[in-house]
Amino acid sequence: MLRQMPIDLSLGEAAKALGVSPDTLRRWDRAGKLRTVRDERDRRRVPAAEIERLSARPARAGTGAPLSARNRFAGVVRSVEVAGVMALVELEAGPHRIVAAITRDAVEELGLAPGVEATATVKSTSVMVERGAR
Repeated sequence: MLRQMPIDLSLGEAAKALGVSPDTLRRWDRAGKLRTVRDERDRRRVPAAEIERLSARPARAGTGAPLSARNRFAGVVRSVEVAGVMALVELEAGPHRIVAAITRDAVEELGLAPGVEATATVKSTSVMVERGAR
């Protein structure tokens, strides 16, 4: 059975639901970023609809494959450099160039060579983001 959210939440309940402090909600209310109502004792109450509005996040892209990784770059292999048991494969995916260090066995099993279509799938906890890099 789904638990239904009350129509209006206390400031503390709303703050907990949104993962912010009650002081943050007070500032948002003063700035017009949050719509509150007042109860009979003049306390701020936050309508459930405001919690839903502020909790809304854009839908994330699905993986499109039976993998958990969502960062997939379909493209064309531009170069393959094999040295010993390892290889560097450069893939051109639209405006992006991705270089992967993989095993020689993987290159052979996948038949990777310049001009072959391939997809780079990236799943990492060590991705760096730089602002304004173009």
